[in-house]
Amino acid sequence: MTLHFDIHGLRTKFPALDRSQIFLDNAGGSQILGAAADAYAHPSPHGQVFLISSSIRDYLVTSNVQLGASYKVGKQSTAHYNQGYEAGARYINAAKEEIVFGASTTQLLRNLSLALEFEAGDEIVVSALDHEANIASWVELAHSQHLTLKMWKPDGQDTSPKLTVENLKPLLSNKTRLVVLTHVSNILGTIHDVKAIAAAAHGFPNVLVGVDGVAYAPHRPIDVQELDVDFYCFSWYKVFGPHIAMLYASRTMQRQMRSLGHYFNPSASLADKIGLAAGSYELIASIPVVVNHLLHEGWEASVAHETQLQHHLLGYLLKREDVTIFGEKSADPHVRVPTVSFKLLGWSSQQVVETVEAKSDIAFRWGSFYSQRLTKEIMGLDPADGVIRISMAHYNTLEEIDAVIAALDDTVKVHSTGAAKKI
Repeated sequence: MTLHFDIHGLRTKFPALDRSQIFLDNAGGSQILGAAADAYAHPSPHGQVFLISSSIRDYLVTSNVQLGASYKVGKQSTAHYNQGYEAGARYINAAKEEIVFGASTTQLLRNLSLALEFEAGDEIVVSALDHEANIASWVELAHSQHLTLKMWKPDGQDTSPKLTVENLKPLLSNKTRLVVLTHVSNILGTIHDVKAIAAAAHGFPNVLVGVDGVAYAPHRPIDVQELDVDFYCFSWYKVFGPHIAMLYASRTMQRQMRSLGHYFNPSASLADKIGLAAGSYELIASIPVVVNHLLHEGWEASVAHETQLQHHLLGYLLKREDVTIFGEKSADPHVRVPTVSFKLLGWSSQQVVETVEAKSDIAFRWGSFYSQRLTKEIMGLDPADGVIRISMAHYNTLEEIDAVIAALDDTVKVHSTGAAKKI
């Protein structure tokens, strides 16, 4: 059955797309849903207009006061804030006491690491395929609490390293207390079987499993109960929302956390413990609008469309003898998301991107994208130059991928020998 996907109708909901720029740097940050930024109102049956959900503009104009006050606007402000928490929690199948908003995933993970307490000699397993946000905090934690740090570095997988139950098992022991990994590498695009990995880790006593879902969240729904993880984080600004991040930590995990908040404040929820008032109120107030959009649109048609996009791009790249693709080569949506990274023989990644940019309005990136350990230690590349990354979202079109292909063809000609020619 062919799913109906109204790409043109969808694009009208994203005002930034109404220009010549082609956005293919979505793994770095997606475009925001227009309704999240603008006022969002709906008439009641009696003719009045009332707000269904607050947008960023609406919050700043109508209820930009401190939370918790007893006067009318103060109550309105607090209600919008609470609605943001309820929507965020509902979206990932958690309780609102189990989530916290913050300025970035990097900040939230650092706060989490400062709140966790282990015993000297405990072991933690940290994936080297991750963005540094989900590595640095745990390296520092191991150092400060005298823990044994085990780096999870899958080898023997050539250009497509992958975290699996099999290459995790040798790192686990009865001393393991924490396992952290990425759901999807922001370079490789490969989907890791988090549920199976969590089950394997939880087979040992007292193990917590945490996941960085930043590169996964823009492409698939999230259910933390189904995954059976102890913490999970992602950034809403990569999921069509404002520049704010969200972290889930189960009640079980919270029992192993101390509060970073003021001693006289409550410490019953995750936000009490590590929020530190770092989530901008107006951004939190816009989250229900984004959640409503995601739930209304659903994911099935979006995944099918994104699969078409990556199939088209990967098909082109696989035909070129001068291209090395990193991550899964298949466009199968069960094994990858549409974040495609590669190198071109004879060219630095920077040269390719800058040459294409000079001739077009195509926006994509080069570099290691804060995944320096993956780039250098596992992929064997210079992290300063890294890879060429084309990252798509459900609002991109096949015509935009055609434009990228044409630009690459125009930039790098290939001889029959497979050698690339600079032009």
